[in-house]
Amino acid sequence: MGLLCFLASLLLLATSSFAGHQEAEQGLNRSTLQLTLYHVFGPESPLTSHSPPSISELLSRDKARVKHLNSRLTKINRTSSVANSTSHNSEHLFGPLNLGLPIGIGTGNYYIEVGLGTPPTYYHVIVDTGSSLSWLQCQSCPGCNEQVRPFFDPPSSSTFKLVPCTTPECNALKDVTPNGPNCISLNTCLYNATYGDDSFSSGYLIQDSLTLTQSETLTGFVCGCGQHIEGFRSEFAGLFGLARNELSMLSQLSANYGNAFSYCLPSASGSSGGSLSIGTDSLMEYSYKFTPMITNSRDNSLYYLNLIAIVVAGRTMAVPTKYNLMVIDSGTEVTRVPMLLYYNLVNVVTEIMVLLNHEPAGNFDIFHMCYQGSVKNMQSDVPEIRLVFQGGADLTLEPQSLLIDVPELGITCFTFAPNVFDDDIAIIGNIHQQTYRVAYDVHNSRIGFAAGACS
Repeated sequence: MGLLCFLASLLLLATSSFAGHQEAEQGLNRSTLQLTLYHVFGPESPLTSHSPPSISELLSRDKARVKHLNSRLTKINRTSSVANSTSHNSEHLFGPLNLGLPIGIGTGNYYIEVGLGTPPTYYHVIVDTGSSLSWLQCQSCPGCNEQVRPFFDPPSSSTFKLVPCTTPECNALKDVTPNGPNCISLNTCLYNATYGDDSFSSGYLIQDSLTLTQSETLTGFVCGCGQHIEGFRSEFAGLFGLARNELSMLSQLSANYGNAFSYCLPSASGSSGGSLSIGTDSLMEYSYKFTPMITNSRDNSLYYLNLIAIVVAGRTMAVPTKYNLMVIDSGTEVTRVPMLLYYNLVNVVTEIMVLLNHEPAGNFDIFHMCYQGSVKNMQSDVPEIRLVFQGGADLTLEPQSLLIDVPELGITCFTFAPNVFDDDIAIIGNIHQQTYRVAYDVHNSRIGFAAGACS
């Protein structure tokens, strides 16, 4: 009964401030919240405890991530009935549910440092544009992974509160987890974010103070307090979401800063520093080319834009209307394009590379544009490839983001891959975002790209 008594005492303190995070943009005391963004394997990362994965491992995780995004859009195997069968008769309140939805939790590449509680305890958490619910591992967690720093200890925080079932926060879980919300007899809201590759995070929903810098704290931040977590990198304490949903970290910060953010994604090689800027004012710091942010009713939490054309060495390949829609995602590595468009791209690139005496090396995994040799020997001959979006915004891809070495085979491949099925969504991967500052102006429904804005 120990954990139940602990929850009961904390529930007496539970209040809801969720409505305060839903205020309109007008009248905000705006500023820009600047955070350092780390690549998990970057040389500047203070948490480089593991060697970088092999190309095969990276692609395996990436395929799981892409499968997850497409399953969300097609609602494959998505159901809320399984969650209702969870037993709540023991002190171990949370257990795994298998819903057949691969998330690839371990595919997160970027993280920040945040403080939770009063006084704050600091943690490294993955940030992800494809996720909404934020969660971290908590004490009294029999099923959690080891992590670099101690688990979050709720009794040590004077501002910790449990979230009751009868609140907007709890109800909002139905849109951000496969299972939706659940409750125990103490009227405590539970979350179950569970996925078919055996990755999951489950626990209870809480509110506490979130510290982002020495002078910036958000009171009443809503997140998950994990009790059973698998499939997550052990050095990190949790995952924080930046998607378009009322539970995401972005939405909860929007009342103070405005509903927008931008980032420079650092690479594993450390060629540029990483940063995450939250707030509408941050969009004024650079010269962006904007394209409309599209809403897709199949999953309106993701970020979409329309791809109009791909230009290779001055040759334009128009994108058919049925394939215009793309997701831009921080958690996917490799850009995916429709199969028909991909093989048109293969033909043009192959023609150029063969004329420059580069020997084709066949296929490797998801890549069909591979050549003998290394990136170093090839990048000066790479044709310019430009992604053109609705409204004139574009990404001109740098040679270092277009090629990836496969050292065990002595070959180099172009960092594009085809969709598996014709109705799969196209995705702009993080490799092709790394040389740009990318802006997400949610309030004005637009996505922007600023070349040369990352140092």
